[in-house]
Amino acid sequence: MTTTIQENGNQLVAYFEGRMDTAAAVTTAEAVKPLLEAENKEIVLDCSKLEYISSSGLRIFLSIRKEAATHASKVIVRAINDDIRQVFMMTGFISLFDIQ
Repeated sequence: MTTTIQENGNQLVAYFEGRMDTAAAVTTAEAVKPLLEAENKEIVLDCSKLEYISSSGLRIFLSIRKEAATHASKVIVRAINDDIRQVFMMTGFISLFDIQ
């Protein structure tokens, strides 16, 4: 699992590549810390290369959303595949995030 964050003006884009399973959650949680501290930014979670997300990964997304709300930031989830969209639908995350 690889996580890369790029800043583009008022936007922070996190690129996730691989499988966000329980084993990868620890390093992923560490990698996304800059997103948790972002103030008044648009945070984009780019999932175009994300193959799988576990409940641990969902918790990371939820913590990003929660912290963004306290820092006047907006979270957008971009380019999820059909399998991840199904997980978001089953868990109710589909209504929690702006998905593009």
